[in-house]
Amino acid sequence: MTVLYDAPGPRARRRTVVISAIAAVLVVAGGYRLVYQPLADQGQFSAELWGPLLNPGNEQFSLVWRRILEGFQATLIAAGYAIVASLVAGTALAVLRVQLRSLVLRRFTAVGGPVALLIRGLVLLLMWLTRFCVEVFRGIPVVITIFFVWVALPEFGITFETSRWYLVIGLSIYNAVVIGEVLRSGMEGLPGGQREAAHAVGLTPFQTTRLILLPQAFRIMLPALISQLVVVLKDTSLGFIISYEEALRVGSQVVQVLENPIQVYTVIGAVYILVNYGLSKLAQYIQRRQSR
Repeated sequence: MTVLYDAPGPRARRRTVVISAIAAVLVVAGGYRLVYQPLADQGQFSAELWGPLLNPGNEQFSLVWRRILEGFQATLIAAGYAIVASLVAGTALAVLRVQLRSLVLRRFTAVGGPVALLIRGLVLLLMWLTRFCVEVFRGIPVVITIFFVWVALPEFGITFETSRWYLVIGLSIYNAVVIGEVLRSGMEGLPGGQREAAHAVGLTPFQTTRLILLPQAFRIMLPALISQLVVVLKDTSLGFIISYEEALRVGSQVVQVLENPIQVYTVIGAVYILVNYGLSKLAQYIQRRQSR
């Protein structure tokens, strides 16, 4: 077995420990001097600013946390709808693109020449349209997609009582395209012998995709899919541009009353980290189960 470098000796290990300790001390000292001390001088660690968030005895504690939890409830609801819609639409898009790629190689000899040319032309047109949609919606920032949906749908007479659905549709469009490409690359990255064996036993291209390729692509690309779902959850914070009262917008409302932005956004950021950490652990658990 080859290695990229020799194992460090005693002197190299001692040098590494000493340098690491010095670097840690410098980082701690720099954090104290550049972060903690300026904040402390400005009174950012006072009980008056942190009390409404950390002290249950504070008269504003229950009201503040009720609003924050309402914001996170709205965030999770919008994220849940967007995740389901993105997975369904992304899977359908991936299957469609894989099917079109297999159909474009067929000659359609069972039908007449003009009909075969027409079918091949329609297949090529659909391939171009799906590729165009993928490149457009994947290249546009998601915040623009959300804003465009919010502005454009009412022009076509499509309105909703709450801005939640504009946010869900905007997130679903963007993430469905990304998830579709993830699954498509997973299916096309599988060994070609599996597709050939499926055709040899009489499976149609759609049956091959549904029964053999797609399940494996989900299992192989699961880490990337979970990462994209975490992105969906975080992108719900963009709902502020359409006045959707998710966690970040609720936090800004709380800041306007309490005038403690550092404290409020620190707490909201910590909650986001806990939620995303839970999703990451769920992904690891599912991946271990799938590997067995």
